Amino acid sequence: MNNQPSQTTLIVLLGPTAVGKTELSIRLAKLLSCDIISADSRQIYRDINIGTAKPTKEEQGGVVHHFIDILPLDQYYSAAQYEQDVLALLASQYATSHCHALMVGGSMMYIDAVCRGIDDIPTVNDETRMLMKQRLADEGIERLLAELRLLDPEYYEIVDHRNTQRIVHALEICYQTGRTYTSFRIGQAKQRPFRIVKIGLRRERANLFDRINRRVDQMMADGFLDEARRLYPLRHLNSLNTVGYKELFNAVDGTWPLPMAVERIKKNTRVYAKKQMTWFQRDTDINWIDIDSLTIDQQIAKVVDISLLSLSRSD
Repeated sequence: MNNQPSQTTLIVLLGPTAVGKTELSIRLAKLLSCDIISADSRQIYRDINIGTAKPTKEEQGGVVHHFIDILPLDQYYSAAQYEQDVLALLASQYATSHCHALMVGGSMMYIDAVCRGIDDIPTVNDETRMLMKQRLADEGIERLLAELRLLDPEYYEIVDHRNTQRIVHALEICYQTGRTYTSFRIGQAKQRPFRIVKIGLRRERANLFDRINRRVDQMMADGFLDEARRLYPLRHLNSLNTVGYKELFNAVDGTWPLPMAVERIKKNTRVYAKKQMTWFQRDTDINWIDIDSLTIDQQIAKVVDISLLSLSRSD
C-alpha cells in the first residue's frame, strides 16, 4: 500500500465478476458522498449493456459513475490511457475538497495501472509487429496461444484467452527481447500522492459459480440475444472480442445452437472469474471479505471498519 502523508484516499472495491460489487459500491458511494470510478474494461464502451452487466441508470441510484459509456466500440483504449485519465480525475476531485474516492471493478490491469502504474514494457518494432500479424493470419489465435503457454506460462494462466490483442502483444515482446512478457510486468510500484485501501469481495466457489450461471440466465431473459444480433456486423472489433458476445455471435451465424452458446458463456465466465482470483490473490495489499453469509449492511460495516483500520495504520 502507498502510505502517503496526504489525507486523500482511494478506496478500491474489487472482486471477480458476479461477486456482488454493484449494490455495495453504490451504497458506499452514498455513505462517503463520492462518485464511483469504474474499473471495467468493457463497460467503458457504449452500446454494449446487457452483455457487460452494465448498471442501468436506475441501478446507479443517482451516483455519478465515471468511465462508463465514454467510448465508441471502434476506439482503442489502453490500461496506460486509463491510468492517465483516472489520475487526472482524482487530482481534480481531491483539489475540490473530496477526501475519498471509490474505484470499483474487476479488470485487473486497470486496477493495477492506477494503484501500481504501468510497467516500462519495450515498444515493439515494425518488423516484429508485421511478423506476428502475418502469423496470426496464417496460423490463427489458437496456435499462438499454445505458443504463449510454452514461452510465458505465467502470463498464459491469467490472460483472457479470447483477447487476441494481448496474446499477440505478449508474444511480440517474447520474440523481440528474448524474455517473458511477465518479466516486464513486475516492476517497482509507482508512488501515488494519495493513500490506497484495497478491499476484495469473495464467495465460496460454488456460490460464485451459481451466481454467474443465474446472471447469464437473467441476461438472456433481458434480451442479450437481441443485443448480440444488433452488434453482429461489428463482431470483428476488439471491444466485442469478449465472453458472452463471442459465443452468441456463433449462435447468430448458426455455428452453435443457442443452448450450447449459453452454456459456453456460463463456462467461460466461470473460467474468467478464476483467472481474476488468481491475479488478485498475488496482491498482499488486498483486505478480503467473505460475503456469503453477510447482509448488505454487514458488508458495508466490514468495508468501513477495514478502511478506518487501514487509514489509522498509515497515519
